Amino acid sequence: MVSGRTVEGMDLKAETGEFLASRRARITPDKAGLPVYGGNRRVPGLRREEVAMLAGVSVDYYTRLERGNLGGVSESVLEALAEALQLDEAERTHLFDLARAANASGTARSRARRAVPATLRPVVQQILDSMEGVPAFVRNGRLDVLGTNPLGRALYAPMYDSPERVANQPVNTARFHFLDPTAARQFWGERWEKVAHDAVAILRAEAGKNPYDKALIALVGELSTRSDDFRRMWASHDVRLHHSGTKVFHHPAVGRLELAYEALVLPADTGLQMNVYTAVPGSPSDDGLKLLTSWAATTLAPAVDERDDSRKVN
Repeated sequence: MVSGRTVEGMDLKAETGEFLASRRARITPDKAGLPVYGGNRRVPGLRREEVAMLAGVSVDYYTRLERGNLGGVSESVLEALAEALQLDEAERTHLFDLARAANASGTARSRARRAVPATLRPVVQQILDSMEGVPAFVRNGRLDVLGTNPLGRALYAPMYDSPERVANQPVNTARFHFLDPTAARQFWGERWEKVAHDAVAILRAEAGKNPYDKALIALVGELSTRSDDFRRMWASHDVRLHHSGTKVFHHPAVGRLELAYEALVLPADTGLQMNVYTAVPGSPSDDGLKLLTSWAATTLAPAVDERDDSRKVN
């Protein structure tokens, strides 16, 4: 048993309480614009009564919320709480997801447990295959890679080659980060800690949206059991949205690649997004992508086509 979950699903009360308490602990009175009287404060951040005052609710009501009781809470209260705790976009979304899950009907929860496994539609794979010169892949909220184009497969070759890859299952970036740490640290270099923390924050956000996802619960349980780093990062209760940014790769065949990425949500495929990487034209990384294209054509072409495995999710 991993703290914060049950056999059926995530323990929503524990998730909610720990999330709110962790956000409260990081805000000092000064940051919240509150006066400080006396020098001895027994809590690292705001007191419950201070959050209650800022949110415009009673102390008893806020205490109830921090105990994980989000049943029946109004949107206006959630907005006031997000403002009081200075939540960013990802954190605010997570709070609303937790409230939505807490208020879901029994039928909705049963339907979530019986959710049909996600698959990659052929037309989406065709779009990926048509994208030449840029690495691209599609993933779900559990960080399963459901499909790639050839250059995306080449870019993430160390992940596909990892001994921690589960046969007949899509590769999972979180498994690579935490269960094959030597290869992952070589691949991500000095940014491994940040990339790994971002992966955990994405999984935590997904747990708020889909607390009854059995595959997600199993993944979190395995990573918590086998990785001290994962347990440490999971305990932070941080969440993150993955929209755009820059990543640095240390590819074993072509060396350092600094690539910008954009995450494109697929509206017709709930929970799936396409990540596309580009390099600055004329830069060393642009040259590296061209070299990676040649490497993929000569090295990966003879390999067994793994797309069927990549599309299947249990």
